[in-house]
This record gives sequence, structure tokens and C-alpha cells, in this order.
Amino acid sequence: MRLFPRNAGRARARLIEVGAALVAAALIAGCGANYRPVITPITPTGPAPQPTSYAVVVSAPSPSTGVATIIDYAGDSVMAQAPIGPGPSAFTIDQGGFTGYTLNSDGTLTNFPISASLQQKQITFSTLPSTAQIVNLMAPSAGLWATDLSNNSVDIFQSSPATFKLSVPVQLTPITIAGSPKLSGQRQYAISQGFSDPTGMACNVTPTAEPTGFATPIEIETNATDVPIPVGKCPVYAVESSDLKRLFVLNRGDDTITVINSQNNTLDACTPFTDQNGRTVTCHPTLPLSLAAVTATGITPPNGTAGMPATAGPVYAEYNAATDQLVVADYDGGTVSVIDVGLDIYGDDSATFGTTYTIPVGKNPASVTALFDGSRAYTANQGDGTVSVVNLVSHTPEKTLTVVGHPRTVVSTQNSKYGKVYVGSPDSPYLTILQTTSDLVDTTILIEGNVVDVRTTTNNGNSGSNATYTSRVPGYGQPCNLPGVPAPTGTQTLLQACRAIP
Repeated sequence: MRLFPRNAGRARARLIEVGAALVAAALIAGCGANYRPVITPITPTGPAPQPTSYAVVVSAPSPSTGVATIIDYAGDSVMAQAPIGPGPSAFTIDQGGFTGYTLNSDGTLTNFPISASLQQKQITFSTLPSTAQIVNLMAPSAGLWATDLSNNSVDIFQSSPATFKLSVPVQLTPITIAGSPKLSGQRQYAISQGFSDPTGMACNVTPTAEPTGFATPIEIETNATDVPIPVGKCPVYAVESSDLKRLFVLNRGDDTITVINSQNNTLDACTPFTDQNGRTVTCHPTLPLSLAAVTATGITPPNGTAGMPATAGPVYAEYNAATDQLVVADYDGGTVSVIDVGLDIYGDDSATFGTTYTIPVGKNPASVTALFDGSRAYTANQGDGTVSVVNLVSHTPEKTLTVVGHPRTVVSTQNSKYGKVYVGSPDSPYLTILQTTSDLVDTTILIEGNVVDVRTTTNNGNSGSNATYTSRVPGYGQPCNLPGVPAPTGTQTLLQACRAIP
């Protein structure tokens, strides 16, 4: 009896042959120039990357202590906190957003790296000249400049930590410095009020009664001064356009802005002339911000005086490069002035230069910030504890938000359409953060001690550069005697109380 069919052996051999053929075919198909499908990965799309930016807050838990807090943009998280010098009164960061500086009540200058890993051991101190009475700081990409009241000079520091190099004599009562963010620029300008004011309160109390001030050019290459340029009454702040062709000085005493042509280092004044295209060019040495200033100067903005307050009191401004506009906080008028200050291809004032839009905001706007794309501005209204949102395209107010305390500082950072606004009050330990996609309060962060000042390491998240590298100290015309600021105690002057100086 057969256990297997007669042809079983042949069948098995046939199966082996077929299997071998299939294997060979598979090997051949995977070699040579035969077509093989290529899989291309698809990168998922999503929102634009968030800015690499920090908000840096300096606060004063007591008159004898100071703290620096580093807050990350993306998560609104406190990344680092470290004690700095006692009683910080002025604070700024350099143009690159790498180093912070504070002026302290013990006559020292704090230097600290802006980093998520900031530690106390990284903080260094500089000794100021023994006779110095520093008011404000300006930190370009290298070095440090400071206004010195007791010597009527600008003190220049170099290296790291900042080391005193020399003093440059300027006009009486230098209160701020403006100019080039890089030492490759031509010059910086020391803004002086032009009269002696030991109390620091004359331009707060009687600004219209004071004499006119000066802008003293200091050549960066030689540290030599040029002829001082006259400005208005009680100048309190100044800002230069990003192309370094115009400097704008805010005069609280007469509600004007003095325009200096930085190219030729003179007032922006000229006899009207015809340019290469046949256009009549008019220069603008003075820009009026109020009805009183229009009457006094005889100058009417190209678009008239609609909405102008009786008095303005400009105290702070930002230059917006996206729109070639100057955005000004009018503290006494409760308004924001948006001024066209663009130039033509020849570097002359454009046809719309001086066009002014006046927008009502809250009470006593102490500062203003404009988003990098030029879409909106935000004001810190110290008088009523609010923030106003202003549309810079339609030149209208959009929204009013209530914040904690009486805000004095507002700064912003933005990348694409995403941005945040940071608001600090001298009478509150809370930092308010606004989300610009909805213009609502995103969160509040408890800081150790009341806020002295706030800065962001970048205004434009794509460039990594900081445009506000000049500090601001209350007094000398800057907002001081307001709700929320403690009244003087003991032997304190009002100016000392505003600066939290013991």
C-alpha cells in the first residue's frame, strides 16, 4: 500500500521551483533602475513661532532693597529672580537686550545679565563718581551713558561691568539722553532743561513758566560737544527715528515737539525749496500738540486741529518704523498724538510730515507703546488705573481695560500677529499682561515688591533688537505726584518719594 501519491515527489519539486522563482523575481524587482515610489514627508503647518523674548521687571520690596525678575514670553512664567542694589530708581536694558542696569540709592550702578538662569553671583556693581547725581541711563549696544545733575554733564561708562571713563560737560540740568543705538552712529544728544532745579519738581508744577532747554550733540568718535540746539520749555524725553535722520524732543512746558535734523545736526528748519520732482519742500522745526501750542507757534498741522486738547503735556513717545509715525502720550491732555514723520527719497520731510491725529484715551497717559506692525498702541493711564487700546490705522480708541494700580509703564513685544503688552504700576506688586490677539488681560503675575519699571528684550520678535534703551525717572517733568504714589514721609521730598529713595 502506498502512503503518498505516485507524483508527490514531483509536486514537491515543482513547489520548490516556483518558490525560488518568486524570490528571484522579488530580488530583481528591488534592484537596478526599476521605479520605486518616493515618500515625501509633509511638514504640518501651524501658528508662527513665538518670540524669543523676556519681560524684565525691576521692583522695590522696600526702600532699601531691589529685585530683578525675568519672565518668559511664551509661558508667562517667572524664569529667574535675584536681588539687586538697594532702592533702584532707574532701570534700562541695552539695545541688544542682553544686560540690565539699575541706578541705586546707595550711589552704585547694578549690572546684570538678562537670562533665564540669572543668579545673584552673576550680578556686579559699578561705582559712580563721588560727586555724581545720576538721573537717567541710556544703554546702546556697547557702553553706558548717564545724565549727571550735580556736574551738569554726561558720564560715559565702558566695558563690563560698566566702568567710568569720562564726563562730558553739557547744559544745565541734563535729564535724558537719546540717539544712536550703536556706537557706529554719529552722535548722541543730551537733553537739558536749561535751568537749575534741585527739587526736580519745577517742570511738574510750573512747566509753562520755565525757560527753554537744549539738546547738546556729543560726537561719538571724539566725545566732543557741538553747539547746543535750542528746544522748547521743560523738555522731558526724546526719541530718534530708526534711520537716525530725525530726533524728536518732547517739551512738556509748551506742548511742542522740537524736530532736529540729525543728518546736518541742526533744527529741522529751512527756506521752502523745490526738490528734483518739482515738489515744494517745507521743514518742520516745531510740531504743536495742543490748541494752545498752535496759537503760540502760529503753526497748524496739515490736517488741522481736530480733537486737539487745550493743553497736551507730552511726556513719552515711541517711533514706529513700520508706519513712520511718532506715537506720543499727552499726559495733561488725556490724549495720544499720532504724527506722520516720514521722509522722501532725498531725506527731506515728506509731503505729509507733521500730519497729526489726536485720539482721546484715559486720564493722565504716562506712557505709550506701539506694536511693531503699527496696528495698535496701548497707553498706561495713571490717573484712572486703565489701559487704552488705540487703532493706529483708523486713529480711533478701541477699548479700555482696567488694570491693578495706577500704571506708569507699558511695553510690548510682537511676532507676526502674536504679541503681548506688559503694564507696571508704581503702587502695585502685580504685572498685568495683555494678549494682543484679543486685547484682553491674559494674566497677572505677582512680583516681589512694587514695580519700578519694566522692559522687554525685543520689540520685534523676528529681529531680537530692543528699541527702548533709555530709562525714565519720575520728576523733572515726568509723571510723579499722582494717585498711588506715596506721600513724602519724614525728610523726604516729593521727588524722593516718587523714586522710592529712602
